[in-house]
Amino acid sequence: MSKTLKKNSLIRYSRQIVLKNIGIIGQKKIINSKVLIIGAGGLGCPVADLLTRSGIGVIGVVDYDKISLSNIHRQTLYSTKDVGKYKVKILKKKLNLINNEVKINIYNQKLNENNLVKIINNYDIIVDGSDNFKTKFLLNKFSKKFKKKLIVGAISKFDGHVFTFDFTSKKTPCLKCFYQTEPRDDVLNCESEGILGSTANIIGSIQANEVLKIILNVGRNLKSNILILDLLNLNFRKVLFRKRKDCICKNI
Repeated sequence: MSKTLKKNSLIRYSRQIVLKNIGIIGQKKIINSKVLIIGAGGLGCPVADLLTRSGIGVIGVVDYDKISLSNIHRQTLYSTKDVGKYKVKILKKKLNLINNEVKINIYNQKLNENNLVKIINNYDIIVDGSDNFKTKFLLNKFSKKFKKKLIVGAISKFDGHVFTFDFTSKKTPCLKCFYQTEPRDDVLNCESEGILGSTANIIGSIQANEVLKIILNVGRNLKSNILILDLLNLNFRKVLFRKRKDCICKNI
């Protein structure tokens, strides 16, 4: 591993280093990891925040949006004075203040096949914080193609879903195995459907937790499962789904 722990790092990460599942070796794994986050909104903010605090070595964030006043209630790295500015630029400034040991790469562009191919291989784990299924399926396609680990999040109203895919294994189902047809994007439209701010942050926190568990290879992750959360009624359940032989992306 290329990076070592300095004295300040030992103090900064002391409360997680003391965990028997982490320790010095685990913290070095975290420091030497590279994570790409797609979307700097309701999911991307808590993911980026928590992973920066944990000491991930390199974090990339892709987003082309500017901050609007309606974002502030759930996108916790922004304030009212940031309205009208590009999300990734403000996010980088905030994350650098939180932990200057983490390298933050920002991509102020709309994700597409051409730029994703250039970006994705610089990272080990991909985190989907997007608000549309077109982007989610694009990430599914290229994470599968380049054998990445992908953590997908989706939120609407009081509800959230989390998927984890390990495409280093050929036996892993993909997002298309669950959604054989692409759902309507208005399902994830916060403007029309609404979203409770805490719902976004809870789902983003679970995604960050899954990232760290994958890096550390501890506990049970959501591989081949979808975690479904109904936060209005506090119902939580995991649903197992398997790789489909007739999946439309089987030849990727």
